[in-house]
Amino acid sequence: MTAPARVRVQRRPVHGVLLLDKPLGISSNQALQKAKWLLRAEKAGHTGTLDPLASGILPLCFGAATKFSQLQLEADKTYETIVRLGVNTTTADAEGEVVQQRPVQCSVGQVVQVLDDFMGTIAQLPPMHSALKKDGKALYEYAREGETVEREVRRVQIHALELLSMQLEGDAPHLHLRVVCSKGTYIRTLGEDIGNALGCGGHLAMLRRVATGGLNVADAVSLEQLEAMPEEQRLQLVQPVETLLQAFPQLVLPPDDAGRFLSGVRRRGAWADTKAVAVFGDQPRALLGMGHVQAGELIPDRLLSVPEIQQILQQQAIAPYAGAAVARLSRAAD
Repeated sequence: MTAPARVRVQRRPVHGVLLLDKPLGISSNQALQKAKWLLRAEKAGHTGTLDPLASGILPLCFGAATKFSQLQLEADKTYETIVRLGVNTTTADAEGEVVQQRPVQCSVGQVVQVLDDFMGTIAQLPPMHSALKKDGKALYEYAREGETVEREVRRVQIHALELLSMQLEGDAPHLHLRVVCSKGTYIRTLGEDIGNALGCGGHLAMLRRVATGGLNVADAVSLEQLEAMPEEQRLQLVQPVETLLQAFPQLVLPPDDAGRFLSGVRRRGAWADTKAVAVFGDQPRALLGMGHVQAGELIPDRLLSVPEIQQILQQQAIAPYAGAAVARLSRAAD
């Protein structure tokens, strides 16, 4: 008996950002591929991985938005986590094997002091069970082979470390924390280091990312919700590309200057020096890309293409006059 033929999904250009609430148990790439299939998107990428044992906000970039995904990689993150005290594991989370158990004998005052000690700039040794690469090979691959390799200590920033609740007695003593931190911070390492500083050890029992770069999990959608929606409703959840640029000043150019900017030509104007600016065209308002201003010159850095702008305008349901506007941009860019 022959297997039924696989139905090919008809892909389409999709441009923008989907805020996904990634569930437990799947990788960031698995979540991305599922969302990409549900949207029938041609091109997609995510903005930094969440471990399978972590849930929370995972911004997914489609089409032109992938050009700006690095901005989210560089952004500060906010997590909520539960540190199970008294138990160290091989992976510093609940997935690993227990390697040490110690009694929890710390006081509330000691907890407060230790948390205060971890504020600001701290040093972290990246865990062996991480995707960080050494000599072209992920650390977790070495760890699976039972090998430990040398790693360089990193300096990261802990902007806020809030104690939401705690339990220091009973069968499962723990700390429930909210952490606001810089990119590259390993929360598993932070939880283990806090436990060790308290003299009892610890590992992560729960990890959830609740915010990244100004984007909040409260605005995110789950894969289950996405799958249950009609196709066009899914597309309506895709936020504009400029969602990734909301932290930057905006600059709007008239049509002629917009076209020249798109062709990579510097523009001159009465603008203050700015390291990064989101640049829009007028009539209609459309994102052109990013640039920076130096000595009164707007210098292009990362640009959208004319076809991408046209597709975005059509996606935003303002196509009746999008064609003529894009045609003007295209002529000016030639």
